[in-house]
Amino acid sequence: MQQDRTRNNILFSCLGQEKKDFQPFVEDHAVSFIIDGSMIINDGKEATEYNEKKVGFISKNQLVKTQKIPKNNKPFLSISIMLPKELLFQYSKENNIKPKGVFIGKPNFIFPYDLYLKTFFDSMIPYFENPQALTNKLAQLKTLELIELLLRDDRMQNILFNFQEDFKLDLEAYMNKNYMHNIPLEQFAQLTGRSISTFKRDFQNIYKTTPNKWLIKKRLELAHYLISKKDQKPSEVYFDVGFVNLSHFSRSFKSEFGKSPSEI
Repeated sequence: MQQDRTRNNILFSCLGQEKKDFQPFVEDHAVSFIIDGSMIINDGKEATEYNEKKVGFISKNQLVKTQKIPKNNKPFLSISIMLPKELLFQYSKENNIKPKGVFIGKPNFIFPYDLYLKTFFDSMIPYFENPQALTNKLAQLKTLELIELLLRDDRMQNILFNFQEDFKLDLEAYMNKNYMHNIPLEQFAQLTGRSISTFKRDFQNIYKTTPNKWLIKKRLELAHYLISKKDQKPSEVYFDVGFVNLSHFSRSFKSEFGKSPSEI
């Protein structure tokens, strides 16, 4: 049983087997309620685990890896509601709400137990089996209701209504944090606020090599460390370090280190 069903900006997930995904770019803020099982979000710096009956927040404008884990012989079930930038901007204008400061906490976190948030997501569960009943108007109303509930948390005004445009990021810091994400160079360029030509030029100036060569080497070095020092199996690490194919990973590993991953 592997099924993700999206209705408007609301995602219903039902997975019978553990699943790892690159979700290269989280475009909008999201609030997730785990009905059964657990979900791990890794932003390259820290992994956050969202367990059963917990409500978690996932910030916009970040690269993440997602792991959805069924437990106790039951499928993984979750409801995630994305908060589109356009809707938040309109809400901000209509209600004259602006951030009071800059949020400097973790981008992904779990809310403390809140009866109102729990009751809200309980009201969403009937739509799990019949998402067609969730009309466009209902989906918008439920999203607005969720925003109202979130604003009871002092952090959320600064998080939700910060519409400052992205700027040209520190390329070296960004790549050292996110190199294990297997996305096109064009997307790395976009996420660091550069054209592809500027990205390649800046990259060459910093690393004295091409992005593709650097990415493969960094991923292989991390894999070697995980296998040799952390006793992890090649089949466990290849995906996490940024390869999508085990055979390609094994060939590249042997070319770099003179031994196959299983010989380390």
